[in-house]
Amino acid sequence: MEIQKSLAEEWIKMLQVSGYRQTEARNTIVDVILESNRALEPLEIFEMGRKRQSGLGLVTVYRTLERLESLGLVQRVHQPGGCNMYLRAPQGHQHLLICTLCGKAEFFNGDDLTPLMETVAVRSGYCITEHWFQLFGQCADCQQK
Repeated sequence: MEIQKSLAEEWIKMLQVSGYRQTEARNTIVDVILESNRALEPLEIFEMGRKRQSGLGLVTVYRTLERLESLGLVQRVHQPGGCNMYLRAPQGHQHLLICTLCGKAEFFNGDDLTPLMETVAVRSGYCITEHWFQLFGQCADCQQK
């Protein structure tokens, strides 16, 4: 819990340095994201945040998410229906596991994908500069249900 509090303070400072003033609404948004173990839609963040801070506005949620993403603190989660969910960004280079039943998300350190990227680059003619790898399945808890 102490680590989460210091991380929240760090995020708020980064928002301030980037031109956003500290408000209860932004503090609430940061807390909701950091407390979640799954990717959240902006509307979910809004609804969860409104329970804590009644003055929270949906526009503030979207603007804060946009800024957090530009700062590299959250990332969009790609889903079959689009990229409408957000999750705390990984520490370093990690990949993502997402449970298709409960939505739980976990980062994992993956194998070196350089050989695959080099093969794709040669075959396609692309100069590949980055990648993002997500796996979907059912977490251990959901498999036991």
